[in-house]
Amino acid sequence: MKNLLVTGYRASELGIFNQKHPGIPFIREAIKRRLIPLIEEGLEWVITPGQYGVDLWACEAVIELKKEYPQLRLSVLAAFANMDEKWSDEKKEYWQELLKGIDYYGLVSKEPYSGPWQFKARDALLLRKTGGMLLVYDDEAAPGSPRYFKEDAEKMRDGEGYLLIQITPEDIQSVADDMQSELADTQGGDWG
Repeated sequence: MKNLLVTGYRASELGIFNQKHPGIPFIREAIKRRLIPLIEEGLEWVITPGQYGVDLWACEAVIELKKEYPQLRLSVLAAFANMDEKWSDEKKEYWQELLKGIDYYGLVSKEPYSGPWQFKARDALLLRKTGGMLLVYDDEAAPGSPRYFKEDAEKMRDGEGYLLIQITPEDIQSVADDMQSELADTQGGDWG
């Protein structure tokens, strides 16, 4: 697989309202850990819709991975122009910084938001342009915005062999436990 869609919840759906939230590094690390084997098997492009949340944390993860895997490329394919128009100044600044590490930025519609058709067109294009999806999603929680991607990916998996990889809350908790254990080890947590 050459192209992979990475997406998941918007930050607000996870109760995250700024970049200082302690859960973000664990989500980002879980994404990195799932991407590495795919990169080593030939993944060339990671593509996200660019929504504020998992999509942008995935961008951060890929930008970090590009240091070790310079062949890896990152694309954001947004639904409409000026998607950051209503974002806070902090979020806009963060977005502008991320753009520096993105290899390709495209718009499905060059107009500002005008209706849900823009999201549907974006989602269809993202699914057509990728061979699989890495989705941060909790099947046990109330369905959020990623459920539509999951439903479409499942249909494509059954019909066309589209790859669907899911990162669950348990996966993120496991990464958090690993990272906290590693931190304790480096800080002399062993009294033996």
